[in-house]
Amino acid sequence: MPPDHSPPVPPPDDALVVNTHLTIPANELSWRFSATGGPGGQHANTANTRATVTFDVQTSESLTDWQRQRLLDRIGAEISVTAGDERSQLRNRNLALDRLRDRIVEALRTQIVRRPTRPSKGAQQRRLTAKAQRSTTKANRRLGHRHDD
Repeated sequence: MPPDHSPPVPPPDDALVVNTHLTIPANELSWRFSATGGPGGQHANTANTRATVTFDVQTSESLTDWQRQRLLDRIGAEISVTAGDERSQLRNRNLALDRLRDRIVEALRTQIVRRPTRPSKGAQQRRLTAKAQRSTTKANRRLGHRHDD
């Protein structure tokens, strides 16, 4: 039987796709909605449009051991993000998910170790040649502006 080359199954619409290596299912996210201040007039007093999403890092089954430890070290056991910028609860939910994704991506990012290097012989020679040329140009300007009185 030939190997299965079927395309990967896309995550459900309510799952949070963080990157190619991490997708958080909706059942690992807890939501809370509350009234928000700011624009909206009477609507702001009656609608619970502020969205707060919480992700429990320690109990998550979608994280690898490395990802879990990295998030615990950098953010903590629980990540909570709030969005109340918009009048719509749906738009605030999307904003909260985007902010949560950004925080997780930033926490999982690894820094590339930079090893100091020296300029090559050719680069040093080009720099010295350019400096000499610039010096000659400036010296010629000074010589050209002398006035004999």
